[in-house]
Amino acid sequence: MRVALEIVLFSALILATRCANYQDVFVGGRIYFVDADCYARMTRVRMVAEHPGLVVRQHDFENFPAGITPHTMAPLDYLIFGLALALRPFAGQPLDLAGAIVSPLLALLGGWFLWWWSRRFEQPGRCAALLLYGLSAILAHGTALGRPDQQSLLIVVLLVALAAEWTSQEKPSRGWSVVSGASWGLALWVSLYEPLVLLGGLAIFSLIGSRSQLTARFRRVGWFILLGLVLLAALVERRWPELPGGQPFFAGWSATVGELRHVGLTNPIWLSWCGGLILLGPLLLTLALRRRSIPRVFAGLLVLSFLLTLWEARWGYFLAVVFSLTIPAQIAVVRRKSLAWLMVAFSVLPLLQFWHGQFWPNEEVMDRRIENRIEAAQWRAAASALAGARREPVLAPWWLSPATAYWSGQPVVAGSSHESLPGIVASARFFLATSPDDAREILRRHDVHWVLAYDGERVAENSAALLGVPAPTNALCFTLDRTPSQAPRFLSLAWQNGA
Repeated sequence: MRVALEIVLFSALILATRCANYQDVFVGGRIYFVDADCYARMTRVRMVAEHPGLVVRQHDFENFPAGITPHTMAPLDYLIFGLALALRPFAGQPLDLAGAIVSPLLALLGGWFLWWWSRRFEQPGRCAALLLYGLSAILAHGTALGRPDQQSLLIVVLLVALAAEWTSQEKPSRGWSVVSGASWGLALWVSLYEPLVLLGGLAIFSLIGSRSQLTARFRRVGWFILLGLVLLAALVERRWPELPGGQPFFAGWSATVGELRHVGLTNPIWLSWCGGLILLGPLLLTLALRRRSIPRVFAGLLVLSFLLTLWEARWGYFLAVVFSLTIPAQIAVVRRKSLAWLMVAFSVLPLLQFWHGQFWPNEEVMDRRIENRIEAAQWRAAASALAGARREPVLAPWWLSPATAYWSGQPVVAGSSHESLPGIVASARFFLATSPDDAREILRRHDVHWVLAYDGERVAENSAALLGVPAPTNALCFTLDRTPSQAPRFLSLAWQNGA
């Protein structure tokens, strides 16, 4: 009875935090996604649904007409597609619904695994680990409702991989070696960035500490499985994703992406990501290492993921995963149970404060959310009006372009990924243009049939930040927003609404 109650309460906590944004996802009987990348992912899934067995290696629907070679891989596409097939008898929008709920379901599976795996630890450390997994703002964001993003799959797969590594450090096991190899192999299939860095860190720290952890006989089957999955991924995907950072205007684009920004050491966001225990982490980690209650490899991974999060916020997902795995060992150094439970309460308090603001926002935040929902519905109406059998490419602000492509079925000039930077730059230059001839040349070069304009101030601000130039007061985006009937003669006003 106690076990069932634990699972039910823990599951409810996970779903409550992941689905806190349900009013932004389910609007007027329709389903909306929370990020631009999510719409690009769902366009891929729709292509797979229309042609089962397809592996999407080229995106012709963004950065038109050149298209891109995307960094996104097939596993999540087919996971969402499979879920949509299961939902088809029960839902009117099975594909959209599958995309909306796939990440919370992955979070739930990861939570159940963590609950089972953490039974090796005593209370209150185990309780603290489960509470952090359920309440961490960064983990909830990565696996949120309406966010069909590869990060959600990576969070769960790497949680399993790291837990398997921890268990192998304690007691060598061929079974856990199989789990480790399969998890790392799938993670590398999904992304060659974060999993590769973490696996490399694991290998380096293991070589420094105990080389036998990597070369022992029981590990061989895991390495063979990992290598086999990587080779299978290479055969299936047959492409090499473009490495970011070398393209012109990459710095300006990355400054507009929240996941790529630095996280300051004194930023209070750490408390909503990892709880108050992160303030005591250095001391507790040192004591745990002295008492050998935590593998040295995991102390190294924790420090590595923390330093990487200082550099890019996207590493916060994996910092929270590693931190949650080490919490029981950290709290175990506190001998007095009453003091340990007090530390758990101290850790959870900032997390509860964050969720209080999410569930009961102030009037300003609530008004902004309502405005965003209205604008999303209006933008969807405008984009959907462009749907048709004929191909009629669209130019729109870059962060709205993936949604435009998904709702209209038309290719778009811009996109949301670094591979789409040429189209993103073209879109920004069009909206900041002061010469009608320059704007018209951009449309001609990209064979644009439709232009979707948006709030002039926001478009000007984002475009100027991307290009690294001041926004002209007579930029075209202001004309299209405020006085569209006075647009250059080669543009004909067809329709407008509040957005």
